[in-house]
Amino acid sequence: MAAPTNIHPVFNSLLTRADKEKLLSQHARVIWLTGLSGAGKTTIARQFEIELNKMGYLTQILDGDNVRTGINNNLGFSEDDRFENIRRIAEVSKLFLDCGIICINSFISPTKKIRQMARDIIGNENFIEVYVNASLAVCEKRDTKGLYQKARAGEIRNFTGIGAPFEPPEHPDIELKTDTPTIAESVAQGLEMILPLIQYKKF
Repeated sequence: MAAPTNIHPVFNSLLTRADKEKLLSQHARVIWLTGLSGAGKTTIARQFEIELNKMGYLTQILDGDNVRTGINNNLGFSEDDRFENIRRIAEVSKLFLDCGIICINSFISPTKKIRQMARDIIGNENFIEVYVNASLAVCEKRDTKGLYQKARAGEIRNFTGIGAPFEPPEHPDIELKTDTPTIAESVAQGLEMILPLIQYKKF
């Protein structure tokens, strides 16, 4: 569809991202956590934010369940709706990025195509893909929300890992295997790789 002719962006007259990063003394990135439901994405995202806040970084978490109660509350779980869900989140993330804010995203984002679309919108140099890797068996055993049980019973259709596929990232920027390590160990491992990318440097 052609873009409307009555839209006139003013990006070139706004303060730049660099201006805002200088004010905040940080380099903005989008930390994108992907993995099965129950793998630990939300828990790790929260701990990332807590630890980064202690260090003086300004962050914003975007979480799947929270977003679906607001900006994406009109979307279901069909393939098209999942794609649109992530497209909108990527665009919102880009706005936070342009404000100099570190955006921590927790979304199943189950396919390579969906994640690549998000990376393309946000920009490869700004996108840190974190694969929170726990086996389906472990995620089902945890099942804190009872979702796998409902999916197995046919009460939830197209549930990732049961009725819909999850395609693991082949080359994630960071892989956190959460079958056995503690949350603290996973968070420490992730931050060790994230911190050099967000520490403020004058280019």
